[in-house]
Amino acid sequence: MRGGTSRGPYFRREDLPRELEGLSDVLIAVLGSGHPLNIDGIGGGAAVTTKVAMLSPSDDEWADVDYFFAQVSVEDRLVDYKPTCGNILSGVGPAAIEMGIVEPAENVTEVRIRAVNTDARVLAKVATPGRRVRYDGEARIDGVPGTAAPITLKFMDVVGSSTGHLLPTGRLRDEIDGVEVTCMDVAMPLVIARASDLGVRGDESSRELDADTAFFSRMEAIRVEGGKRMGMGDVTQSVTPKFGLVSPANAGGSIAVRYFMPWKTHPSMAVTGAQCLAVCALTPGSVADGILDRPGEGPVNIILEHPSGAMEVHVDYSIGNGFQLHSVGLIRTARKLAEGNVFVPRKTWNNQAGDTG
Repeated sequence: MRGGTSRGPYFRREDLPRELEGLSDVLIAVLGSGHPLNIDGIGGGAAVTTKVAMLSPSDDEWADVDYFFAQVSVEDRLVDYKPTCGNILSGVGPAAIEMGIVEPAENVTEVRIRAVNTDARVLAKVATPGRRVRYDGEARIDGVPGTAAPITLKFMDVVGSSTGHLLPTGRLRDEIDGVEVTCMDVAMPLVIARASDLGVRGDESSRELDADTAFFSRMEAIRVEGGKRMGMGDVTQSVTPKFGLVSPANAGGSIAVRYFMPWKTHPSMAVTGAQCLAVCALTPGSVADGILDRPGEGPVNIILEHPSGAMEVHVDYSIGNGFQLHSVGLIRTARKLAEGNVFVPRKTWNNQAGDTG
């Protein structure tokens, strides 16, 4: 399925190996990790097309479905289970209905999702006229051609998703390598800096930024140190924390942002990263101070300008005794692309999952 601006296979968790080591070997084989084109698998040669969703009925009192996410690397034969992905999450509601995990309602089905990786709760509203998932519609999201049926996502319990704290270092700003950053954890832990402090404008295309090896080298050093200060340990082999840049908007939005995955520039914007960047923009004292006119109280809509256009994030918050985030909402779309079997080499499957895994 395409979920938001990402794409990948959606599995039933029960059909895959339980142990993470064996699961990783199978997912690497499925996606074809280890080659820049993923030529021996169904990945697409980019981080946004080597993502995996694994679904199961939830035993959580609130949730209908558990969503377990895996980020498979394009070339390095690595699988990271620490983060979640909000774009792939856009397809979880439709996929859960298609798989029979959730019973569709007439017209609109509410799917309560527990993101296993971060324990966040997400309410998805999926169009189901005639009790069937509808994919065609008039909603448009930048980074995806055409239009589709809207999927409304409301994110809750996203503060401290990985570290347990909104500000994992205990400060609104830290200085790393002479650059002021805000280390923040909302849906996804991020190290966020002003673009100008790293010698870029902040409105460059993803291709321009990817070609700037000096920028990436400095950014990675700051990210790794930021991860250490956030209590995440050695993050050199982990995709988290991610890295973000903020700069003044120049196309009618609230603020311009660039998001890194982290070793490539995201071609548009991650749903999880958008939540963290929007909250950073709204938090007094962060590195976003002076970049935008910040409203005093929520709820508000923040428009993030990204390389493929813009993303609107609805943030419900208050600033009474410090910044208090209540929920974050977005509109996404998804499309079912294929259904059937994907084949795994016999040796990989038998070694990791057993003949009946």
